[in-house]
Amino acid sequence: MTGDAAPTAVRAGRAGRSGEAEQAVQVTEFTDPACPWAWGSEPALRLLRHTLGQRAAWRRVFGILFEEDDDPPPDADAETRWYEGFVADVAAHTGAPFALPLRRVTRTSLPASQAARAAEVQGPDVAERVLRRLREAMFVLGAPVDEPDGVREVVRGVPGLDVDALLSEAAAPRTRDSVERDWSETRQPPREILELDAPGPHSGKAKLHNDRYRYALPTVLFEGAGGRVCVPGWRSFGEYLDAARTAAAAPLPGPSTVGADEALGRWRSLTLPEFTALTGRAEPPAGAVRVETAGGPLWLHPDEARVHPVTALSA
Repeated sequence: MTGDAAPTAVRAGRAGRSGEAEQAVQVTEFTDPACPWAWGSEPALRLLRHTLGQRAAWRRVFGILFEEDDDPPPDADAETRWYEGFVADVAAHTGAPFALPLRRVTRTSLPASQAARAAEVQGPDVAERVLRRLREAMFVLGAPVDEPDGVREVVRGVPGLDVDALLSEAAAPRTRDSVERDWSETRQPPREILELDAPGPHSGKAKLHNDRYRYALPTVLFEGAGGRVCVPGWRSFGEYLDAARTAAAAPLPGPSTVGADEALGRWRSLTLPEFTALTGRAEPPAGAVRVETAGGPLWLHPDEARVHPVTALSA
């Protein structure tokens, strides 16, 4: 990763929740399936999740970057071309793949966020893979999932996923209510984030939208015996790990990489920055299927390539 230096974290009070003894640190990740900065943060956050393992209890909050009641653009095509340029500028900082052409700007993040929340019912591995597919719909296919009908094709073939159960859960009122609570939580940033003044391409300062401030996406909160530490905006793996250690006030594992074949088998889909972060190598294993994007390759496990919508559409 490259980019201007920025403060590691913002200290924001202390945590005192019961039941924290099982994990050293509680992690809250504010994100959105259609956010280019969140997509570009996946190399650092994937490595962090792998490194912390069972020492962290991880919770995602879907911030709804694109709201249902946002006014439609007067010229949808011009808006799409502008947003293509914005995503390309973000990718220049993060090294993440991106799609050209982008079919449209996301109309609303709610359907994708509800699908991602519904997937959590089927276990953490399924949830990770469903959210990944939803991100790839936007940044590899260039076709954001902004309608419920778009979910089925995007998640087709995800290992262990019951698609019908996912769609039923995503449409349930309890799932909509859960994501709406996420929307509200995202729009209650602490004073430290409102007043943040930091350099960098994505400093993490709270964003004003529709007369309300929200966390920048991604923002990660770490809570533990050492208090609460907020790491807003696009940050390095080292900054995240330092914040986790501060919040835990206890020893945590150091960076942990895996072999190339193991990484591809476990995650099934890896960008080049992710592959380098997770394996320490610059070349994928033999047999990996390369998918070209405007921002560089995406590497798929052969089993993933057989069911992934990007390769199915190419076929």
